[in-house]
Amino acid sequence: MGENEMSVFGIPEAEEEVYRHFLRHPGTRADDLHLLLHSGPVEARARISRLQELGLLHTEDAERRIFPADPEVALARLAGIRLRELHQELRRVNRSQHVIDGLRAERGARTPPPRGVERLEGPSEIRNRIEDLTFFAREEILSVEPYTRLSAENIARARLLGLRCLRRGVRIRKVVSGPALQDPPTAACLRELAERGAAIRVSAETTERVLVYDRRTAVVPVDPGDASRGALLAHRDGLVSNAVSLFERIWEQSGDLSRPDSAGGVEGGEDAAVPGPSGVERRVLVSMCTVGKDEAGARGLGVSVRTYRRHVADLMQRLGAASRVQAALLARERGWI
Repeated sequence: MGENEMSVFGIPEAEEEVYRHFLRHPGTRADDLHLLLHSGPVEARARISRLQELGLLHTEDAERRIFPADPEVALARLAGIRLRELHQELRRVNRSQHVIDGLRAERGARTPPPRGVERLEGPSEIRNRIEDLTFFAREEILSVEPYTRLSAENIARARLLGLRCLRRGVRIRKVVSGPALQDPPTAACLRELAERGAAIRVSAETTERVLVYDRRTAVVPVDPGDASRGALLAHRDGLVSNAVSLFERIWEQSGDLSRPDSAGGVEGGEDAAVPGPSGVERRVLVSMCTVGKDEAGARGLGVSVRTYRRHVADLMQRLGAASRVQAALLARERGWI
């Protein structure tokens, strides 16, 4: 038959061959199917039974003739099942910190943490070290981040690291700039972290950039106005204490994220919030998870394809998602669907 195209949905090649047989010959009986598959009758019946459980095949009359489900409907259902499975697997991976802890314990006695100051060169090295420090934080992360917006890639990274820390019980205190709330995807990410337990404040003026992990390690840029010049990673108590003091001073001068007038946020306040989906938008989200083609989704909602795609684009922007799959996962996490 060639490549097992349905394997992405968890359908092995032998079962795909059975389904394709009934697509070609709907309404036939399964009595002699094992001869076509070059397998035993028991094995053939088992494959048919599994396909019936998945909704790919069904029996309609007293003669027990077997008919295939419409491929578009069947694959949309399988896609929804696989998305739920992948989401559950992602949650298990995010909760795997205990594995890392055990592995680190194997070498802990032989590799004491470095002391002093390290120079980090280039965005890639800085990003990798920040991800490591965030991943292994145990108690608290303090940060002042004066960005005005985050890219879709950085939003996904910030959500992953932030939510993982919050699930482990790590306290997060973050100061961001007021203009960041004027970018809907960035504001949505920040508010989601706040809803999950992060303490976030907004500053209208600061240009400082500070990161402190467990009050033992601090990261500060060499030049706050030019990130390309690298950053300093400090382990010395005095340097870390100074970074903590700077953070606390900025924190005290900043407004709370939940207040409409917080330090230069979006005018009117409510514009910065990300409202839940309307009834139509909720149906669009469900359709994104279960229907493969935009045409079918639009038809199911009784709207034009253009209107359907506009709803999809709007929802992806509000969720800060870079793809439809990511939008579906984010919507499930927020309880929108």
